[in-house]
Amino acid sequence: MLIKQERSSNIELFRIIMMLSIVAHHYVMNSGLPEFMVADTTAWRSVFLFLYGVWGKVGINCFVLITGYFMCKSDITVRKFLKLLLEVLFYNIVIYLIFAICEYEPFTFAGLAKAINPISSIAKGFTSCFLIYYLLIPFLNVFVQSLSREMHRKLILWIFLFFVIWDHLPGIEYQYNYVSWFCILHVVASYIRFYEKEIVSYLYNRIGLLALSMVLLAIGSVLFQIYGGALGIAKGWAGKWVMDCNAILAVSVSVSLFLWFKKLNIPQSKLINVIASSTFGVLLIHANSDAMRQWLWQDVCKCVHWYSSPYLPLHAISCVIIVFLICVIIDQIRIYFVEKPTFKIIDKYLLKYGIK
Repeated sequence: MLIKQERSSNIELFRIIMMLSIVAHHYVMNSGLPEFMVADTTAWRSVFLFLYGVWGKVGINCFVLITGYFMCKSDITVRKFLKLLLEVLFYNIVIYLIFAICEYEPFTFAGLAKAINPISSIAKGFTSCFLIYYLLIPFLNVFVQSLSREMHRKLILWIFLFFVIWDHLPGIEYQYNYVSWFCILHVVASYIRFYEKEIVSYLYNRIGLLALSMVLLAIGSVLFQIYGGALGIAKGWAGKWVMDCNAILAVSVSVSLFLWFKKLNIPQSKLINVIASSTFGVLLIHANSDAMRQWLWQDVCKCVHWYSSPYLPLHAISCVIIVFLICVIIDQIRIYFVEKPTFKIIDKYLLKYGIK
């Protein structure tokens, strides 16, 4: 008999907020809006969009931190991985076939094969890299559990130096992929899990202030790049300090927000937990493919057309919330009508052969 563990609503609320930040990031970056933003960076519309869409990589970091925190003391079971894998395959195949049937994109066997393949990129494709990272968790756990506290701390310091600080130095050629970065975040998340009491005790009531300070510093960095660039005293994309997973402020905001939400005392909420259970589904649906991105943000939401409107912020916020809620509803339908019946059958075979 499988025992369902009650999820902590503070972390589940955190999942929801972070997924909303990822959807907002895609609203800006996948819609054609950056072309207009770069053309007039100091216009209030551009400033709003830069600040609105800058948190996507923070959201990715936080999702992996949550996974690492809870999985660094847990086993990856066949059932857990199958659940994840089948969800990915379901959306890949169904969405591809829907677009093909509606003639939004041509049906090809190569396209179908790509949809069936759950690992199509070992670079920056989140889903593919997350699946690989998930399979590496047992090995990562053996490693982090063997570290002394001092060695664990030193490792994180070296990681911060070479994978975060080093990337910001001029003249340094640096490339990373999501798999290696997720493994790094696992090391950080496991340290938080192993020594959480000491960390909370050291920060005491300053965790909220720390998180707020990092968020404000990130906002300040975006504004500095925008207005400093206009004055010729800053170079580069407005979100350069926040919009890569290993950017120094993306890491600082992610870790500090995670610590703050972990400390929050929120009563158990079935509604929050149910919505949060579909956050990964939200990602798989709305960011499924290039065809989905074009259809959603350019054809349906028509984000570019709203750039010159005074109601741009209202459109941006309402679109993100509506997309998020529709995806949650779709995923809940999948859970009840596809996943649960499927796993009633799968669980019988797993139980029969003694597989967890």
